Amino acid sequence: MNTGKTIRMNSIFRKDTGKTVIVAIDHGGIAGPMKGINEPAKLIQDCVDGGADAVLTTRGFLRAAEGAFDRSLGLILRLTGGFTVLGGGFEEEMITSVDTALRYGSAGAAVTVKFGHQREGFFTKQASLVADSCEEWGLPLMVEAMAKGKDLKSTDPAGVRLASRAAAELGADIIKTYYTGDPDSFAEVIEGAMVPVVILGGAKTDSIEDVFSDVFYSIQAGGSGIAIGRNIWQHENTKAMIEAMSGIVHEDWTVKQAMAHI
Repeated sequence: MNTGKTIRMNSIFRKDTGKTVIVAIDHGGIAGPMKGINEPAKLIQDCVDGGADAVLTTRGFLRAAEGAFDRSLGLILRLTGGFTVLGGGFEEEMITSVDTALRYGSAGAAVTVKFGHQREGFFTKQASLVADSCEEWGLPLMVEAMAKGKDLKSTDPAGVRLASRAAAELGADIIKTYYTGDPDSFAEVIEGAMVPVVILGGAKTDSIEDVFSDVFYSIQAGGSGIAIGRNIWQHENTKAMIEAMSGIVHEDWTVKQAMAHI
């Protein structure tokens, strides 16, 4: 790992814990306006005040909120997307470049690969070429590794294990993927991944306790943190949710302690 990449990774992952709390805010380009993301500067201020380590977002959101950023908050810019809920095929295309991520001061870049999809080869090649550029410029690459297939759930342990390892083989420095539902199977994901793994949050759930439980057990299994969106910023107190997540990830809080905080 070159010096630039090391410095950027240290702005995403805390040096004292080796873990990270990333708030994912890359939903608007797919789903449009949503509760929780319609005041960009306020949300970024909550991330700063709540102690988030980084945000994963798009350049449009970044432009709308740039005044709220400070040096404590790392930026991971999404590079793939290109579809909406209006009827797109949910197929990942490059929508911006590594050069753009660097111009925006990013600490990392993110792409999604849907392993098992009928266009798996295209997604794989696309991510691998991005990894080449990221390596050249010392920019950490996050790969959102998703396993697709007939009768295969997103959280299926075998699928998550394969997708996570395949993402690392492509050159990912960070893997964002699903929690498999229990610490034993997730520990196997971590063992095979070779690079830090953070869990995503998925659809908004009414059970905050379940979300905290997934985060807690993923950390116990050796996970390196979270990259969660809706289950943080659609809560009535976003700042408190970020603080609670940080408590679990960085300070060994229990689920009970996190629940008491919100």
